[in-house]
Formats: sequence, C-alpha cells, structure tokens
Amino acid sequence: MKYWKKYSKEKLIQRIDKALDANVNFQTSKYLGYPVSRLDQNVFNTSGAFLSDSPLLKSFIANPNNIGCHTTGKSEEAFKGSQELEKEVLNVLAVDIFKAKANEYDGYIATGGTEANIQALWIYRNHFKNSFNATLNEMVILSSEDTHYSVHKGSNLLSVDAVSIPVDFDSREIIVEELNTIVKNLIAEGKKYFMVISNMATTMFGSVDNPDVYAEILTKHNVVFKIHIDGAFGGFIYPISNKNSTINFENPNISSITIDAHKMLQAPYGTGVFLCRKGLIENVLTKEAQYVDGMDLTLVGSRSGANAIAVWMILFSYGYYGWFEKINTLLLRTEWFCNQLNQLNIEYFRDSYMNIVTIKSQYIPQELAHKFGLVPDTHNGNNKWYKVIMMDHVEIDDLLKFVDELKTLKNTIS
Repeated sequence: MKYWKKYSKEKLIQRIDKALDANVNFQTSKYLGYPVSRLDQNVFNTSGAFLSDSPLLKSFIANPNNIGCHTTGKSEEAFKGSQELEKEVLNVLAVDIFKAKANEYDGYIATGGTEANIQALWIYRNHFKNSFNATLNEMVILSSEDTHYSVHKGSNLLSVDAVSIPVDFDSREIIVEELNTIVKNLIAEGKKYFMVISNMATTMFGSVDNPDVYAEILTKHNVVFKIHIDGAFGGFIYPISNKNSTINFENPNISSITIDAHKMLQAPYGTGVFLCRKGLIENVLTKEAQYVDGMDLTLVGSRSGANAIAVWMILFSYGYYGWFEKINTLLLRTEWFCNQLNQLNIEYFRDSYMNIVTIKSQYIPQELAHKFGLVPDTHNGNNKWYKVIMMDHVEIDDLLKFVDELKTLKNTIS
C-alpha cells in the first residue's frame, strides 16, 4: 500500500487539528465575503473539554466547506486543510484500492452513491456531446435489472434513455445473448453512444457484474461507450476480499467508480465517493460559478469537509491490514450462515467475496422475515427474495436465533 497507513489516535488528532488550523476560522477571522461560519453557538454546544479527544465533532463544529474538485486546478483557499485530508482519502481509494496511477485520476467526496452515479452519467452525456456532437436521442444507458434505482433517476434528470438487461434468476449474471440482442436493436433504432453502469455488489444481492461482458459486446458492434462501476456497497469489501479482481483502473474498459463510505465503512450518512480517469470531469465544468475560487466540477457544489475528515479518520485508524481483518471477520460470519442454510437445504444467492446472503422467499414466512428485519426485493407483496447482510452489529448469536427458528419451522412442517 502506497498511501494507506495506520495511525495512532494521537497522530489522528494531531493531523486533524493541523488541517482545521489551516482552514479559516470563521469564529475569530475578519473575513467578510464568505457565506459560511461555524455552527450557531446559540443553538449548538460548540465548546467543552470533551472536544480535545473528539476530532470529528470538532470538524463538524468548524463546518468546513470542501466545495470543488481538489484533484485538479485551484480550490477555495479558506478550506485548504480539510481539502488535503480529502485528497489523502482519494489517494488511498484510487491508487491503493482501485489501482489507478498516481495523479492520473480525479474525484471527490460526494453525498452518496446516488449522486456519484449521476455524476458519472452527467460526465458521459456531456463527453459524448462535446467530443462527438452527439444528440440525446443517440445516447442510451445500459445496466442490469438488479442495478440501483439511482440510474433511473439519472436517466430522468439527463433526458437519456435507460435500458435494463435481464439477469439469470439464480446466478444473477447478465444474460449475454439478451445483452447482444438489445444492443443490436438499439443500434438499429439510432443509438450510437452507450453509458454502462456495471455493478460491484448490487443492493439486493451483492452480485458483481463482469464489465468486460459489456465491453466485448459493445466493441463487437463498433459503438462508442464508457463504463462506470457502481461499487457503492462493494467498493470497500470486494477489492479487498478478491485479490484477483480486475474491476479497477488497470482495466482499460473502466472509466469511473462509485464507492459509499456510509455503508461498509460506517461513516456518517451523506458520504460517498466518485472517482474517474483524468480528462473526463472537465466535461461538467460549471463556468458560471465565477465567485468560486477554482473549478466547480461536482453535481452537489458545497460539500461537507467534516464528512471527508470522517472517512480519513476511519481509513487511517484501521490501515490496510486492520481493515482486511475486519472484512474477513464479516466474511467468516457469512460463511457460517451459508453453511447453516446448506444444512437446511435452503436456496440462496451469495457472491463468495461478499457479505450479503439473499434467500429465496419460499423458505421464509413473512412473519419471520419481519421479526428479524430481513429486507425483501419488493414491498408489493410479491417478493421472491429476502436479504441478510453481515455488518458489525450482526453477530453469530443473532444469526443463530434466526437459524434456530428456521430449524423449528422446518421440523414442524416435516
């Protein structure tokens, strides 16, 4: 690991204090032109001895605005300290986890996977317009039927058609023949430019698409395309658990990646990440943002510097090996749970590198699913699956209670 280290608590606090000191202190400064400040002291408790050992709370009180994209061009001078910590986070994610070359990527801490996915679609829509003079009717978004609904939000916002590719019911793999036929028909309808959302762990199944399947079909049909990886859930586990994964920036077919820190990383909500190759993010430059020192290249504009600091704290508290151990603990729990289901002859889907187990609903009474908080694939009453996710709070004892009820139920039926 080039950038991903493990720091002591003392060093974490020192680095964050140094970053906040490098930002403008809007409690003591005489800066007159910024529409920002610390939290309102009439409403929030912004002082106390406890803050000396609570760097994240201190960051929220300081309320830094990390507006802009700090991997390219200038940035707002008032928040240079928290921006530096954000750039360190991006180095870890882009270079150490997703194998980009140093200084050959751009990115930022987004509000979540929805924004990051839409950011990718926005970039590619404008890229096709700017580079090929493409019209909206000539563009299309491709993704599997298991893809997150944010893709359909992006389709609606950007006025670009979206088409879902069928997957095999049991394996959740894209049906290649269907993909080929759909692409062929879309080309016949006048589509020339394809944006692909390929999943690194779908929300419901934890299934992982092979982006090269899309690339092979689209290359065969001689069309222009860009592939975005939605790793909102899987980004902090799949590349760690699957050391042979090629879903990263070493794969020339991949242009951008989404990761969510408020899922597996357990950062505060409103914390996602967008990464892309150099030369792409400029397609969404908002030239009208004249008062911003630097380039506004993000969908959301103003962003919480405190959330960036939270991600930095988590990554550098664990280091790579600490995170590897945590992930493997969750995977061992997942293996244990799958073994219990196997013994009961209960059918389920699970990617072997992921911590999601999705059980066919025919084996789970609705009352039992409700009691244990299992999530259905649809809430309309016709669900075919229920999912269980091994997170920190889901321990073997919790899983055992569920398994015992399944055993009792099966014995009653038989």
